Amino acid sequence: MVRMSAEERRESVIRAATAEFARGGYHGTSTEAIAKRVGVSQPYLFRLFPGKRAIFLAAAERCVEDTIRTFEEAAEGLEGEEAVAAMGRAYRQVIADHPERMQMQMQMYLAVAAAEADGDHEFGEAVRQGWTRLWDTVHLPLGADAGETTAFMANGMLINCLVAMGFPAGHRVWAGLALPGGRTAC
Repeated sequence: MVRMSAEERRESVIRAATAEFARGGYHGTSTEAIAKRVGVSQPYLFRLFPGKRAIFLAAAERCVEDTIRTFEEAAEGLEGEEAVAAMGRAYRQVIADHPERMQMQMQMYLAVAAAEADGDHEFGEAVRQGWTRLWDTVHLPLGADAGETTAFMANGMLINCLVAMGFPAGHRVWAGLALPGGRTAC
């Protein structure tokens, strides 16, 4: 049996945490479930991460970074409408291939909202920083046009919501997902 390095084990914890948090949310996921999925003890889990919050934030950061990489790769060398179409196709593919990423995004927003309601503004700052990097990644290929960027991101969020609610691809609620001028965003 091959032993994993601490860094490899940390990566496996982030992947397991993403799956668990995507399914159960921050408050509904135990560190015991994450440790069990990875095949480590809880004490070992806490040698890798100082607590549940740090595990969640690492999973959230990975989710954002994966989405940023998806958009960057899709839009490489493209601008405007071509970039919109390429990023939209790439995001649809990610949702189809890795639904836990979209689910994790939704759980990130819920966790931040709950923390904010409890007066914990620090928790959401890391997620907001990731969202800002995601915004900037989309913004530049769209010609630094705030309206185009907003429309693209808004369509992406609507897509997340519709997928999360289980609307099938051919349902009429998908018909209006387009940017001004009739271009499809995602």
